[in-house]
Amino acid sequence: MNNLSRPGPIVIAGGSGFLGVSLAHYLVATGQAVVILSRQAPRAVGPWTHVTWDARTLGDWAGVLEGAAGLVNLVGRTVDCIKTPDHQDEILRSRLEATRVLGAALRTLNSPPPVWVQMSTAHIYGDPPRVICTEDSPFGYGLAPFVGRAWEAEFQASLLPRQRGVVLRTSFVIGRNRGAGGGALERLGFLARLGLGGTVGSGTQGMSWIHEIDLNRLFERGLTEPRMQGVYIASAPKPVPQKEFMKELRHALGMPIGLPAPAWLVRLGAKWLLRTDPDLAIHGRYVVSKRLEEEGFVFEFPELASALKELYQTPKS
Repeated sequence: MNNLSRPGPIVIAGGSGFLGVSLAHYLVATGQAVVILSRQAPRAVGPWTHVTWDARTLGDWAGVLEGAAGLVNLVGRTVDCIKTPDHQDEILRSRLEATRVLGAALRTLNSPPPVWVQMSTAHIYGDPPRVICTEDSPFGYGLAPFVGRAWEAEFQASLLPRQRGVVLRTSFVIGRNRGAGGGALERLGFLARLGLGGTVGSGTQGMSWIHEIDLNRLFERGLTEPRMQGVYIASAPKPVPQKEFMKELRHALGMPIGLPAPAWLVRLGAKWLLRTDPDLAIHGRYVVSKRLEEEGFVFEFPELASALKELYQTPKS
């Protein structure tokens, strides 16, 4: 890793899940020390340090931030659930409370990390059926945009005045299972292998996606590039309609059949069989980062076909 202003570890708050374990592996491979803050230790085994915290209250865990080279915050209850009032409340509170207590912890330190890279969501733009959104686009309407706005506002309030802050509005991350699950792609792949990976609803809803390697490179860039500051969309430059995404996924898996599913059937199956929110499949968005293009960031996986091929047809290292 290059350009870190100090030799301390990178602290990944909420790092025990798919995204955190992927990022930890990536950073460790560069020679960087990593500390994972989470309620439970990652199921995956790796050369990092784990420190327990509840993501809500101050405690001895705050000491791991003293002298750290950078902070990454990934904390947030999964949105892959039925949106009951209790779940909606926890989705919001988990994000705001963790961000707030991290900010409080930083204010107890003599030498806080000079940079904080914060996860956010590309769903902040809502579900426009055709519009391509960039960082300058207006926010959408509904639960996810509301949560996204509140999350980013809490981050801005928690960031130290002298800290460099980077926000990554992240789209659908596709990656490998490294003992912490493979994210939502794991579920889509399971359905596709059963022959159920066809068009959902109209199939025209946008699927903005990013390969885990490119997301990890963006986190690394946020940590190490002094010019990187503010809000960025973390998504590959070529979003696709849902029907095209599933076609490419079936091709990568060698599955020729993909039965279509009308919206009414998805609403029934998602709620009663998969126990998740059907709107996650029925609606979508097209997002592209204007800022990353202007700053010359080059994606390793700008095309969906090559990204899926790397995940499913390249041996694991």
